[in-house]
Amino acid sequence: MTHEQMIAHLRSCNEIAMQAVKDGHHPFGAILIGPDDTEIILQQGNVDVVRHAESELSRAAHLKFEPDFLWQCTLVTTVEPCAMCAGTQYWANIGRLVFGIAETKLLELTGSDDRNPTLSVPSRSIMESGQKDIQVFGPFPELEDELAAPHKTFWA
Repeated sequence: MTHEQMIAHLRSCNEIAMQAVKDGHHPFGAILIGPDDTEIILQQGNVDVVRHAESELSRAAHLKFEPDFLWQCTLVTTVEPCAMCAGTQYWANIGRLVFGIAETKLLELTGSDDRNPTLSVPSRSIMESGQKDIQVFGPFPELEDELAAPHKTFWA
């Protein structure tokens, strides 16, 4: 996947995050990109404090597709996945991760908001702790303001 494709997919995720807010949910969005690096084959907004966009997407992908196919796919998401979401992606066998802003930036945006207590565990640490060679790309500083915008108003 090219850098330009990653940027375009992250912007698509941000549209999903903004729709999640309109639907009364936290501003997170995720998509699953097929092996061709262009086709969006699943998309998911945040549901609630336990049903995050990334974990819900990974579970749905696991039920719908074979592990060998998923290994060729990419999970793209607005914000670095938490430990639960990174673990769910790992177990679902999705081969790549692209995230827009780091969890540390999310913590700056949410502060100590009880609606989103963050975990300071980088998704790279989760992936590197396993036996699968899942590629991780992110953060993308050039999109930080754009991807953080829904969070700035939501957590205020």
